[in-house]
Amino acid sequence: MKLKAMYSFLNADLRAVEKELEETVRSDYAQLSEAALHLLQAGGKRIRPVFVLLAAKFGTYDIERVKHVAVALELIHMASLVHDDVIDDAELRRGKQTIKAKWSNRFAMYAGDYMFARSLELMTRLENPLAHRILANTIVEVCRGEIEQIKDKYRFDQNLRCYLRRIKRKTALLIAASCQLGAIAANAAKRTADRLYLFGYYVGMSFQITDDILDFTGTEAQLGKPAGSDLLQGNVTLPVLFAMEDERVRERITAAVHPKTTPDEMKEIIALIKQTDAIEKSYALSDRYLQKAFRVLETLPKNKARSTLYDIAKYIGKRDF
Repeated sequence: MKLKAMYSFLNADLRAVEKELEETVRSDYAQLSEAALHLLQAGGKRIRPVFVLLAAKFGTYDIERVKHVAVALELIHMASLVHDDVIDDAELRRGKQTIKAKWSNRFAMYAGDYMFARSLELMTRLENPLAHRILANTIVEVCRGEIEQIKDKYRFDQNLRCYLRRIKRKTALLIAASCQLGAIAANAAKRTADRLYLFGYYVGMSFQITDDILDFTGTEAQLGKPAGSDLLQGNVTLPVLFAMEDERVRERITAAVHPKTTPDEMKEIIALIKQTDAIEKSYALSDRYLQKAFRVLETLPKNKARSTLYDIAKYIGKRDF
């Protein structure tokens, strides 16, 4: 089953979220509106808004209330992508020019800041100090994750713990907050909101590990960017860490991967990594997080949202693009 088919019963509400997103990113400054809409219209899974809406189904569901939370979370994600592309000097995002490539680095940084600010502004429509605190803390952690990624570029002596902490901050905590805030917006029980946060964290870890695997196993058409882009930009991901357990592979990677590595050289490195058991070991760790997510779901009330969360989590662990 395709991902969107799993939550097709939310289609009307997701259209409301999309409309709100478009309205929120528009600005009196035409170029800023154009840049934000450029990224928005490039597409995306909108998985964070989906998690917000599904989590809200465990409380008193009101799309007019919940959609603001969904949009705020997606704006944080969008802002982090814009900043990521500046840091990585990326030309493509989802097969289209990045904001930094189409305009400039400086403009992209302010466009990302604008999205962050709009997310905080939008969240004030939910009169709940706890929700505001969670969102602000999440933004802080996302920024810390970005800083760690900059610090760790081309650093091949980092360990598994370093990698897991980084993806926790960059990816997992935002998905966890999406689940938690969706429940809070619907006035769900605190225990339910806390359990949904845990579910989101485990799914988020699995999601990012799978993304990092696909960077080596996917095609440029599937990824919307060249395969191996993460490593080419100096980001040492889980498959690389596992592959470097072989000393011969470690020596080859550390010698060949640097800011001036060519795409052809990167193809050789990708082939070398695939010859090890790094991909299989990475999938195994991803699955461990998924199993934890499934166990958390078992503690939540049975409803359509719970079964949909299970299907989405299962899809995330098995997807091939």
